[in-house]
Amino acid sequence: MGGAMGPVLHWVHDVAAVTLLKARRTLFQAAILLCVLVLLLWVSIFLYGSFYYSYMPTVSFSTPVHFYYTSDCDASESALCSFPTANISFMKNDKDQVMAYGQPYRISLELEMPESPVNEQLGMFMVKMSSYTKGGKTVSSVGRSTMLHYRSTLLQTLSTFMFSPLLLTGISEQKQLIEVELFSDYKTNAYQPTVGAVIEIQSRRVQIYSSQLRIHAYFTGIRYVLYNFPLTSAVIGVATNFAFLSVIVLFSYLQFIWGGLWPPDQVRVRVMMGDNTRIQQRREEARKRMEKENSQKELTDPKVIGSVSEASDLEGNDTVAEPASKKPPIIPDASGADTLATKEEEGSHDSTEPGETGSSDVLDGCQLPQPSETTLRQRPGPWMSL
Repeated sequence: MGGAMGPVLHWVHDVAAVTLLKARRTLFQAAILLCVLVLLLWVSIFLYGSFYYSYMPTVSFSTPVHFYYTSDCDASESALCSFPTANISFMKNDKDQVMAYGQPYRISLELEMPESPVNEQLGMFMVKMSSYTKGGKTVSSVGRSTMLHYRSTLLQTLSTFMFSPLLLTGISEQKQLIEVELFSDYKTNAYQPTVGAVIEIQSRRVQIYSSQLRIHAYFTGIRYVLYNFPLTSAVIGVATNFAFLSVIVLFSYLQFIWGGLWPPDQVRVRVMMGDNTRIQQRREEARKRMEKENSQKELTDPKVIGSVSEASDLEGNDTVAEPASKKPPIIPDASGADTLATKEEEGSHDSTEPGETGSSDVLDGCQLPQPSETTLRQRPGPWMSL
């Protein structure tokens, strides 16, 4: 019983060892594949993020506007000495431009104004904006008019009565936010980029709490899709990058393993098979020619050889050897072009063995005579070499 179970246990041990080896190899390959996929995914996300950051300009830019005016006039008057003016820079950190070249922007000014009697009596006033380049050249200028929204005395009384708790606690104030649209489709020039603007309120009696300059981009095309559909754009962009990188890695793997998409060994085998076929065809043609020439030669050679043999009996062996030494043997062969081509092709392939060469010579009927033998063959006529 123990002798019968021995081979079975040995077989089970071998199967378990082979299975364990295959499992380890499969697990190792799966780990490598997982690492490559994670690396490709990370690179795809990084490429999409870099593209989004470099391609998408600043969507919205807001900066406070601080007005200044001269104060060297007569202080007895309630009006200001000059128009309130502010200088705004369109450079982030004094390096990067806020507005991208060719991108349309909407530029507006927000004025926070109290509902004071002065502002109510002020009526309409002008807001002017002039943008300039790095050298101080004005590239565009615009002026817009605005005023406080009208509210009747009864409406103001009711609003004050309703919001009196908030007004008393300071949570709310009696003010209005006036938005003045300066540019609806502003584009900066690549040759003369806008680096700043001067904003001027053309009124000496205006009262302002604070103001903000807002720049908002209007996107079209790919930028519109990226801005309005960020999640869908991110999925499509990352998937596209992942597929492109996967194809590159796959081609690189095939180039490393096989040397390309189609292994060169297969092509080489096909070419050599074609060469061997051509060689065999030429050998068959040469053998047929040799058989044809030999058959024609056998029809004419017996009489000539017979006469030569009778002369050799009369003259002796010495006289026979002398003409044989003077006339070298001529070996009929196939046409020179075919034979030369066949020999060159046979010499170019390393796979041809000496045994095959000897067999081809025998098939061609071109066996050379041995040095010890003395043969006598009549030179064939011109019609025999055809």
